[in-house]
This record gives sequence, structure tokens and C-alpha cells, in this order.
Amino acid sequence: MKLKFALMLLVCISTLVGGIAVAGAGYDKQKVVYHINYDDPKAQAGALRNIQNHINAVGEENLELKIVMHGKGVSLLLTPDQLENTKLKLGNATDEMQTKITGLKNQGVGFEVCANTLKGKKINYEDDLFDVDEADIVPSGVAEVAKLQSMGYSYIKP
Repeated sequence: MKLKFALMLLVCISTLVGGIAVAGAGYDKQKVVYHINYDDPKAQAGALRNIQNHINAVGEENLELKIVMHGKGVSLLLTPDQLENTKLKLGNATDEMQTKITGLKNQGVGFEVCANTLKGKKINYEDDLFDVDEADIVPSGVAEVAKLQSMGYSYIKP
């Protein structure tokens, strides 16, 4: 009887301590760079879902998040009706994707676009890309990823 009581008490204490540990296991502030250099629309949509899930888990106030796009990855922001003007094969910024992008931007996510890609793929950011300003253009996508990593950003390639 004493052994049974002791085991039950031990289980209760373990559950209580485990519950306290989980409840206190919040996330600290995070700096993260997501790297997109592929044009698969399903993979890009999945990446945006991952980013939203990341925000939901950590909290917008605890997260400094940037998406860096270069090469085929710029197709995420290329509107389908502007595809003919460029050397890209896909324009994935459909109305649905634009809604997701706007939602992420409203939560503080930065979208950075490679200037080398714009030049090489003959993309005019003002006319061809969805919601891109001059301030969103970085000289080199890969150099920007490396710079952000050196500044303490965690790297994620969804």
C-alpha cells in the first residue's frame, strides 16, 4: 500500500514538474532568414505556410524574419501576367499568393530580392513584381544570406 501511494505521488509530482517545465519553455527572440531559390509553386506555398507557422509558434513580437530570394526564387513575387517580359519560366504571384505575402508582410516579414537576378532575368521590380520597393532589393541574394548569418540569423531552407 505504501509503495502504491509512493508511486502515485511520484507520478503526480513528475506530471506537475513536467507541466511547469513545458509551460515555461517559451521561445526567446529569434532572427531567421528563409532562403528561396526555386520556382516550384507548391514548394513556395509550403515555405510561406512554414513561415506563418513559425510566426504563430514564436510570436510576431519575438521574431525578426526575412525571406531572401534569388534566381528562380524571385518567381514567388513575379505576377503571372508579367512573365513574358522576363527570362523566368514561372510567375507564381497569383492572387492567392499575393494575399499570403501581404499577410506575412503585415506581420513584419521582410522580402528581399537579388539585384543580380533582376538584371540577369530582365525583371523590372516596379512593373513585374508584386509589392517590391527599391528598399527590398539587395545587391546579391547569396551574399545577403551570408551577411544575415554573420549577424546571428538562423538559416532555413524550406
